[in-house]
Amino acid sequence: MTALFFTRALLPTGWAHDVRVTIADGRIAAVTPGTQPEPGDDRHAIAFPGLANLHSHAFQRGMAALAETAGPNDDDFWSWRETMYRFVLTLDPDQIEAIAAYAFAEMLESGFTTVGEFHYLHHQPDGAPYANRAELAERIAAAASASGIGLTLLPVFYAHGNFGDAPPSPRQARFLNDLDGFAALLDGCRRAVSGLDTAVVGVAPHSLRAAAQAEVAAVAALAPDGPIHIHAAEQVREVADCEAATGLRPVEFLLDRIGIDARWTLIHATHLTAGETRRLAASGAVAGLCPVTESNLGDGIFPAADYLGAGGRFGIGTDSNILISAPDELKAIEYIQRLKYRARNVLAPKGGSTGRRLFDGALAGGAQALGLGAVGIAPGARADLVTLQAGHPSLALAQGDGLLDAWIFAGARIDRVWRAGRQLVAGGVHRDRPALEARYRKALQPLA
Repeated sequence: MTALFFTRALLPTGWAHDVRVTIADGRIAAVTPGTQPEPGDDRHAIAFPGLANLHSHAFQRGMAALAETAGPNDDDFWSWRETMYRFVLTLDPDQIEAIAAYAFAEMLESGFTTVGEFHYLHHQPDGAPYANRAELAERIAAAASASGIGLTLLPVFYAHGNFGDAPPSPRQARFLNDLDGFAALLDGCRRAVSGLDTAVVGVAPHSLRAAAQAEVAAVAALAPDGPIHIHAAEQVREVADCEAATGLRPVEFLLDRIGIDARWTLIHATHLTAGETRRLAASGAVAGLCPVTESNLGDGIFPAADYLGAGGRFGIGTDSNILISAPDELKAIEYIQRLKYRARNVLAPKGGSTGRRLFDGALAGGAQALGLGAVGIAPGARADLVTLQAGHPSLALAQGDGLLDAWIFAGARIDRVWRAGRQLVAGGVHRDRPALEARYRKALQPLA
């Protein structure tokens, strides 16, 4: 039994003072506010629950900032994708594992305690399966184990190059499976994570351009209890291509022909009509927002104000991992809306904290998207906890929800992070950062 004592802690009922939390077998056994610390308690100042990073392509951390030089023509998502294809063909399993482990450690340092790994890198560079079809899934599981982060593994089904069952490009060979091959891969993924505590396995038809309607339905059926993730409506061209091929826009297609529900997470869902916004909110699905990557790629602006106003659920992800930061993802959601509407505190309830609104939404939506069950500082929930550095200047006048505002908007820094009751971060630094960073640097040296 471990006991932690917090001067202030965010409970499901709100902020509380002098909170004693006991932990057993990785879960919170008891929460007692308004009490005194006992001898041997580990004492800290400000605590809140860890967040879920619902969308990551871990290997892309290794190419961060490699696509920030202008090309001879206009740059957009599609030109960035060519850089990613070239990078992915250079990686071997050891490099993939090293990059992922370092990225996962950075996630923990930023306040994420679980990651949803949208895992589409399956095969050798020429497209031939490894002797162990789940070789690279096992490397992701090993990276999660090395860092200590919680893992929801989302193996990706990818079969086509575009709508209308267009043939894939040779550059996509590492991603491809037919349905039988994917079912075998999924079995291997479940074995790969069997040694991790609390790991979850879902499925991810990559997108409507990479998986036909029947294939999306077949892949979803392999995970009857979810979670199910899919890229949708990230790019204007994608929307136009989908409409030309099917007569429907991507989110409209998923709503009308697939029938999404609370098991589903639609990654990006950037380009929505007003009707799609209302219907997606009513479906119970989660919108997986990755605003740092979406800004980096020039994707567009998600209609967050209308979507949240309609009761929509959302979570946050780091996607391309160009920058791994939970507060930056939360802040970007709000700041993009401020630029759109030329207003402030767009997503906050009247009289309420913007930071608290963003945090609560991402906490609940991320947990739903990754199949985590109960979250928060409450009995029975996993002991995934984050504390702030109490002496940070941005906290000098902060009280209550202002503590979250100071973290998200004003740069207050993380001190400690526990995942399933294990302290993994102290002083804002992962306990194994030197070794993981050295391994990361070594993995990238041959690519320089």
